Amino acid sequence: MFIETEGTPNPATLKFLPGRDVMGPRGTADFISAEVAVRSPLATRIFALPGVARVFLGGEFITVTKTDDADWMALRPAVLSAVMAHYVAGLPVLEGEEDLEAEDTDPADAEIVATIKELLDTRVRPAVAGDGGDIVFRGFRDGVVKLLMQGACSGCPSSRATLKHGVENMLRHYVPEVLSVEQVEA
Repeated sequence: MFIETEGTPNPATLKFLPGRDVMGPRGTADFISAEVAVRSPLATRIFALPGVARVFLGGEFITVTKTDDADWMALRPAVLSAVMAHYVAGLPVLEGEEDLEAEDTDPADAEIVATIKELLDTRVRPAVAGDGGDIVFRGFRDGVVKLLMQGACSGCPSSRATLKHGVENMLRHYVPEVLSVEQVEA
């Protein structure tokens, strides 16, 4: 098994590409601590390594964020080994069903929300996934779109600029009802 690694715009995060589905069509899973990763044998294995702060599982990739005191020279080979051991063991990536968080929307805005989601899915999420992260719709009320940044995008120094100058401008262009975009925390 050959696992590629790529840098991300977030210097604390590396993207690992195992050459096979991680989450596949099931979407993504973002784990901010070992305690919330218990339903993922893969994330649990990675969190067992010293210096791991966050694990994000994408369709075909894994992003790992290190703690400030960790060094990629030591951590990168350990993560590669953990990912390889997980796949060799044949364990599932996730166990059980994910609890979906409710979206904050007004039913009268259903058509606007559908347009926003389509734009996010077709124009934003592919680019964000290329950088090792994801952007998740959390709500739309009173002209404000609420989005959750995950993976390499969470905590990235350029994520606020991406939201304000990229995503917000694009959404405002196509959906006049959008007044602003706000980042929400998990």
